[in-house]
Amino acid sequence: MIIYGVALLAICMLAGVILGDMLGVLLGVKSNVGGVGIAMILLICARLWMHKHGGMTKECEMGVGFWGAMYIPVVVAMAAQQNVVTALHGGPVAVLAAIGSVVVCGCTIALISRTHKGEPLPDEEPLIAAAPAAGGR
Repeated sequence: MIIYGVALLAICMLAGVILGDMLGVLLGVKSNVGGVGIAMILLICARLWMHKHGGMTKECEMGVGFWGAMYIPVVVAMAAQQNVVTALHGGPVAVLAAIGSVVVCGCTIALISRTHKGEPLPDEEPLIAAAPAAGGR
């Protein structure tokens, strides 16, 4: 039954690639535009629809969940590698833009960390209260 999860993933991926290619043609870009994202949205919608209408057995749902979880990191890693290669061939502006975005994200995280000051969120309990006392054995 797990093979049905792979079949559903494959169908969504093919539909996403086709729709991404068509979107690229409509936009005048010689590339697939958003095919992977479209495929993931189709997979989520198909999974929810099948689950709602009773078309998902437990094994099929496990297969879709497994391959959906495997699919995202693999595609992100492939896209990241492709973007780095393209950026290096694209010239110094692309490399500077990449470095600039990393610096801006790092500064934003630092700013958020300094303004938060380690106070627990309303639904979190402080870690100190959960830890046992040093001499309380």
